[in-house]
Amino acid sequence: MNVVVIGLGSMGKRRIRLMKQLNTVENIYGVDFSEERRIQVSEQFGLETFSSLEDALSTHAVDCVFVCTSPVSHGKIINHCLKNGLNVFTEINLINDYYQENITLAKEKNKVLFLSSTFLYREEIKYIFSQVHDYAKALNYSYHVGQYLPDWHPWESYKQFFVGDKRTNGCREIMAIELPWIVQVFGPIKSITSLHDRSSSLEIDYDDNYVIQIEHENGHKGTLHVDVVCPKAVRNLEIYGEHLYINWNGTPEGLQKFEQGEMKKIDLYTEYEHQNGYQATIVENAYQEEIITFFSAVEKNENTSYGFEDDEKVLVWIDKMEA
Repeated sequence: MNVVVIGLGSMGKRRIRLMKQLNTVENIYGVDFSEERRIQVSEQFGLETFSSLEDALSTHAVDCVFVCTSPVSHGKIINHCLKNGLNVFTEINLINDYYQENITLAKEKNKVLFLSSTFLYREEIKYIFSQVHDYAKALNYSYHVGQYLPDWHPWESYKQFFVGDKRTNGCREIMAIELPWIVQVFGPIKSITSLHDRSSSLEIDYDDNYVIQIEHENGHKGTLHVDVVCPKAVRNLEIYGEHLYINWNGTPEGLQKFEQGEMKKIDLYTEYEHQNGYQATIVENAYQEEIITFFSAVEKNENTSYGFEDDEKVLVWIDKMEA
């Protein structure tokens, strides 16, 4: 396949690096307004780059596009790509601009519209899913995800990064990353209540911490703690019921289950890849697997397990959390 990556920031570079490991990709081209980023990517990966998608499409035949720009721009870019007959992989959107129009357009053009939801591809989440679904009774969970906002991208100011924008803020991004797998594991949401305020000196115009109570339709219930103020990057999950206790610190080595009177480590990886500069909870395997799943969907012309229709429901719940 011939692929264009739009947006050559940190996520665009990650997608390029992982795609270059795949035999299914013949050529990768980069698109970015920034000349500095184009030069950097050309030198790092040996790619031909362009300042616009139009220039790339007028020069090369393209099958797929990866939209790796700021979430605010996704809807319009996706719409333009679909109108040009391209299969689309997009990073999380955070806002639902063009959702219904793009869903309809993808069906009309018979193209794959694929939405990234990386945690659905984590081996730990797959294991937790099997454990919860094999358990006959309702469970409780407590989950805290947080990291100090300036530490997200230490190489740039958070005020220049999309998480500084109220529409695509850092807490909202965490919710959009976590809720898809929470819904898959524990079932559709019945109700949500949240407490939130601003507790830091960060120069942002949105609340920086949330305590959220979630009730699921099947009786499971949990609390989700989300923040951009915690000095230590943290992802701590506890799941418990009368005959089940699981905890996970977000790392490949940190999944445990209580069995026969003691906590036992659950080993799920023979090997995994971690990029320097990112927190220990971020591993590359899941990013690679969802890329492979996208290309498989394109080859088979089939839908994926989590799509725009599902994400639109999640974004509605996020809106209610922020209200």
